Amino acid sequence: MKKKIRHILKGREKQITKEESVLQPLPHIDFRFANPIIVLHHLQAKPIEPGQKLRIHPHPHRGFAPVTFQLQGEGYHMDSAGHKGTIKAGDVQWMFAGKGILHSEGPSEDMLKTGGTQELIQLWINVPKAKKWDEPFYQSATKQQQPEVLQQPGVSLRLASGNYDGKVGPLKSFTPLVSISGEIEQGRQVQLMATPGYWTLLYIAKGRVMINQEEISEHHLVVFEQDNEEIIITANEDTQLLYLSAEPINEPVAAKDNFVMNTPEEVKQAMQDYREGVFGTLEY
Repeated sequence: MKKKIRHILKGREKQITKEESVLQPLPHIDFRFANPIIVLHHLQAKPIEPGQKLRIHPHPHRGFAPVTFQLQGEGYHMDSAGHKGTIKAGDVQWMFAGKGILHSEGPSEDMLKTGGTQELIQLWINVPKAKKWDEPFYQSATKQQQPEVLQQPGVSLRLASGNYDGKVGPLKSFTPLVSISGEIEQGRQVQLMATPGYWTLLYIAKGRVMINQEEISEHHLVVFEQDNEEIIITANEDTQLLYLSAEPINEPVAAKDNFVMNTPEEVKQAMQDYREGVFGTLEY
C-alpha cells in the first residue's frame, strides 16, 4: 500500500558560519527529527573564485555521523583522528565522530586554485547510545562505487548505504539506513519501497515531483507516515533527489551545537571537554 505524506517541510536559510549559509528543512519548527536522521543541510550551488580561501575551521563533533553527498564541485575532509579525503560530484563521505573528533571541511585545494561551483547535502545520522563512545572512523564511496538501483532509461539512482533492490551500498551504518541519491528525467516515474515502521524521507534538491497527487517543489523535504511501504514518484521536471529510509532509534535525543547525545548533561560535558582540549588539535 502507498505511504501517506506526514509533512512537507520547506528548507529555511540558516547561517552556519560567518561566510556560509545553508537551507535547513530538518530540524523544522513543525517536525524536529526522524531519529536517526537528525539534521539535513543543503549548501546550494555556490561559485568558488580562483584563489579564494574558504575552509570551515576545525570544530568538534561527538555522538553521531556527519554524512556528505557531494552534488557539484569537490569537497575536502580532514580530522583530528588523522583521516583525510576528497570527494567529487556524486561521491559520498561518512565520518563517524564517536567519542569525539575535530573536523575541518570545505572545497578541495584544486577547486580553491581553479574555481568552480560547490554544492552538497550534509546529514547528521545518529547512532545508538551503546555506540556513541566508539572510536571515530572515516569512509567514502565514489559515484562509481555506488550500485545503481531501479535502473531504467532516464533514471540514475545510486545506493550509498543499506540494502535495496538486491544491491548493497558500500557505506556502513550502525543501524539499518537506506540512502539513495541521483537524478530522474522529466516524465519518468519510479516506485520506491520502504520497510514499514521505518522513518522515510525524500528531499528534492532540484526540480519538481508528483507524489500522491501532490506536487513537491525543490528545497522541500517530504516526511512519510511510518505505515505501509510504496512510494511512487513522477518527475514533473528534471529532478535531483535524496531518499532516506531508516530503522528508528527509540532513545532520547539531546542535540545542541555540534553534539548529538542522549541527555543535556552529556551535551554539557561534551562542551566542557572541547574547551579543555579533550578533542585534540587539528592543523588545517
